[in-house]
Amino acid sequence: MNEAQILCNALLKSRGFIHKRDISTALSSLKKNLPLDDDLNHLGQVVPIGDDCAAIDDGHGEYQLFAIEGLVEEFIESMPWFAGYCSVMVNVSDIYAMGGRPTAVVNAIWSKGSQTASKVFEGMVQASRVYSVPIVGGHSNYQSQKPQLAVSILGHAKKLLTSFDAKPGEELMVAIDLRGHYQDPYPYWNASTESPSIRLREDLELLPYIAEAGLSQAAKDISMAGVIGTALMLLECSQVGAVIDIESIPRPQDIELVKWLTSFPSYGFILSVSSENVDKVKALFTSREIACNVIGRVTQNKKIVLNYNADAAELWDLEKEAFICAVT
Repeated sequence: MNEAQILCNALLKSRGFIHKRDISTALSSLKKNLPLDDDLNHLGQVVPIGDDCAAIDDGHGEYQLFAIEGLVEEFIESMPWFAGYCSVMVNVSDIYAMGGRPTAVVNAIWSKGSQTASKVFEGMVQASRVYSVPIVGGHSNYQSQKPQLAVSILGHAKKLLTSFDAKPGEELMVAIDLRGHYQDPYPYWNASTESPSIRLREDLELLPYIAEAGLSQAAKDISMAGVIGTALMLLECSQVGAVIDIESIPRPQDIELVKWLTSFPSYGFILSVSSENVDKVKALFTSREIACNVIGRVTQNKKIVLNYNADAAELWDLEKEAFICAVT
């Protein structure tokens, strides 16, 4: 077994990959009762379910964005402040990944008493200040045996970046802020809580700028599935494949490869970019000291192939098996 195949096997067994497969089960249940695509389009929903946000035509040439994130209870129990902070941060990232800007967030929290909830709220309020996104309401219950947290966000966009518009022949690019550290024991690369808020907001503004300047039409923020899992989701939604060069992926020094590829960075995006715009996009990120590189090329076939240490291996064939089942 070559090194590329060993890497593929490790990624397929990772927690992020396994958890993302749950999306297919949820979508299968939803599709039994969802309106037809034509009905959804009539309601103003302009991207299929499976993207970072719902995007709804506002009737004036722009879009309202709507998203939600939930956090696992073990994370809330062990790191309540950081869980609260992340609940806002990841929602903000979803909005920017669609080429938008956030408007406001609401939350729903359950806990046993108010102690854990208070720490969660402290983290949420800090992220609200850092990213300049108001918390405008929510729901609370302090009678639960286990803590639960879900946060929803509204945003708006002039032009969209979606998971459904990567095209064969385009370059797959990754931009990640490497100026951070792990939030042990979890695989969270934290480049946010100790960084200047103005810089964080200006870094995120690159995404709507790229959308509005027409430098890309397809993007996705790097989630718990890591760089490769997130790329796989984007490629599946766009009904394409890719050949990915693992050694081209930006990575901090002295971080083990599989650990990095299964990490969730606080600032990380994958974009599909035409060849003539690659240098422009890279220059935007690198000018702000954000690591950015071409990591592969989008292909017509629906296979995701990883190149690593002069070896190659097929990670996934979307013709044979769906990943998140975002496309029928």
